[in-house]
Amino acid sequence: MSSVPSQSVPSAPPNPISRIHRRAGRRNIFLLLLLVAFLFFARFAASMLVRDHPEKSDVIVVLAGDSQDERYRRGMELLRAGYARHLLLDASSDSRYFGHTPAEYAEAFLKQDAKEMSSQVSVCAFELDSTLTETGYVGKCLGPFHPAAVLLVTSDWHTMRARSIFVHHLPQYHWSVAAAKDPRLFDTRWWRRREWAKITFNEWLKVIWWNAVDRWR
Repeated sequence: MSSVPSQSVPSAPPNPISRIHRRAGRRNIFLLLLLVAFLFFARFAASMLVRDHPEKSDVIVVLAGDSQDERYRRGMELLRAGYARHLLLDASSDSRYFGHTPAEYAEAFLKQDAKEMSSQVSVCAFELDSTLTETGYVGKCLGPFHPAAVLLVTSDWHTMRARSIFVHHLPQYHWSVAAAKDPRLFDTRWWRRREWAKITFNEWLKVIWWNAVDRWR
């Protein structure tokens, strides 16, 4: 008795509507994850800029820029606490206000404000106002001290980028950084004031530019 060959049942054709739904679902999940990542970044965008880990060093370098008084006060606080033997105060020498350069004003200021520590403080004059160009002048000012470790002092929002730039351009030194706070200009709760938001946004643009462009030049 011969067997009857079995007939295969044809599979149902793929449902295009189901395929569209699956693609839409994957896209929605991706967009949701992207939104969560963006909200997480936005919440911590300002605090991610801040580094405040001072270490015992040979020289303290107070960078020039906004909130110069707060940076100087923080540097002197660390000098008096024994974090270094000498402090360099950066100040511009290529511009003049009422007949004097910021470097000249800084020299006169140190003679009055830190006269009891005059042998431990000095001005490091620089030209061209950018953290990148500042590294070259700081390197020359550090030369006579022959330091192994240097402590940077700068505004809190500037600490991450400043340390990265100095480590890259002057790798012969061990770098740490201390944050000087000025709540008039910046706070990690950046969404509460327009100035805080502006500083945070502008600094992230500079961080991106440094890592994407300037670092590789």
